Amino acid sequence: MAHGASDSAGGTTTPHVNGSCSKGNSVLSSFSGSLSGWSGWAARRRVSARLAVVSLASGLVVAGAIVTAGAAAADETAQSPGGATATIGGLKTYGTAVIRTDGKEQQLPAGLFEMFVDGGGTLQTYCVDVQNPTQKDAKYQETSWSGTSLGANKDAGKIRWILQNSYPQVNDLAALAAKAGAKGLTEQDAAAGTQVAIWRYSDGADVTALDAEAEKLADYLEKSARNLTEPAASLTLDPPAVSGRAGERLGPVTVHTNADGVTVTPPSDAAAAGVKVVDADGEAVTSAGDGSELYFEVPEDAEDGSAELTVQASTTVPVGRAFASETRSQTQILAGSSESTVSATATANWAEKGAIPALSAEENCADGGLDLTAANPGDEAFTFELMGIEYTIEAGETRTVTIPLQEDQAYDFTIKGPNGFAKQFRGVFDCRTETEASAAGDSVQTLSEPSPATVGGSTVSDSTTDLAETGSSGATPVIGGIAISLVVIGGAVMIILCKREQR
Repeated sequence: MAHGASDSAGGTTTPHVNGSCSKGNSVLSSFSGSLSGWSGWAARRRVSARLAVVSLASGLVVAGAIVTAGAAAADETAQSPGGATATIGGLKTYGTAVIRTDGKEQQLPAGLFEMFVDGGGTLQTYCVDVQNPTQKDAKYQETSWSGTSLGANKDAGKIRWILQNSYPQVNDLAALAAKAGAKGLTEQDAAAGTQVAIWRYSDGADVTALDAEAEKLADYLEKSARNLTEPAASLTLDPPAVSGRAGERLGPVTVHTNADGVTVTPPSDAAAAGVKVVDADGEAVTSAGDGSELYFEVPEDAEDGSAELTVQASTTVPVGRAFASETRSQTQILAGSSESTVSATATANWAEKGAIPALSAEENCADGGLDLTAANPGDEAFTFELMGIEYTIEAGETRTVTIPLQEDQAYDFTIKGPNGFAKQFRGVFDCRTETEASAAGDSVQTLSEPSPATVGGSTVSDSTTDLAETGSSGATPVIGGIAISLVVIGGAVMIILCKREQR
């Protein structure tokens, strides 16, 4: 029951709410075209002086989008090279926790979420970032810790230990209770105690389980936890983009997976050009395994163009893998997986002469930005402009540049190149928990009533945001007027912020 009827805290069915860990109410649609980079800024939940800085950075992202707008068929790239993609359902097994913030106590649900994998399979997850809500039906992508708040968290490995040594990985609740010194544990107690222990390490939160036995489990897990390494991805392709000249084998693209094998789907849109997926010996490939190297074999007479291959497998996703959303929905960490569908894609770009770019990107929380890797095996330099800065990748060069981003900033830009080449990157830069933001002096705006907002012609309505029920506020202040000129945009933002600060 992903969206079942409401149930009392401590139930095992999905509650009607969907957020932190219960209610989701911070959904905004993106602007289309060149203003798409603005949408995430408008979705900011924090109103503080720091937003003035964010507004300037957001304007620069818009500038990058304007410079590169107009690509008819840009490849849309999520900031993950592959793995499981899933939709969040809601809390499945949960109890109650008590969180203390600024001398105030509030109760919130704490426990396991259920997620539904695209292509088949289910996942069980706990959440990190206790003060940030989940959004109803948000899409999540398996990702590395480096692209989430876990990347800079020295205790992230302890969270993985907790996941491996508690419910649901340990389903002998009597044995788990004995280790924790508890009289007994229900599934609801076990889920609540595990979530509370995770929050203590993921957020540094002052949080306890309401149930005494669940609290004993939380204390045991917190004290016993040891740092473990980050788990490997279920499926990735490295690199996710290659390029070269027609008549060559472009690659290799290496498969990394915990599955027994993957199926390889050749480029369907390039079939007329005769592009094939082959191994190092030039033999056609339809299946592969961990460590396999794949190549795009491009006929010598092929017109300049690009193609994409897809690999897919069925496997269990490793416990401890992070899941992030592009819609600022609360980060999740995997506690259990059924046999699930995982996939990854790689692209190839080729040309007879000139610059031949290959682009990929990955969020880098440690360095505060998006790592954009650009390769150019062509015979001319590849130049592009982004955020007001011009970058040149010389012929034969591969280089990674970090595009600086502000916390919670949405980005959506397209980089164009010769011969119709276009690559789109979009996401939300979410690297800190709300607790960390508050400690840094950022304030969080809360509303107790629904706040409908119209953005780019689409209307969305927020649900009621009661902290006692949700553990956080998903209120979404929306800035209504957006000028065409970036100068006017920046000025309007500053005026709006000043007025809000005076209220």
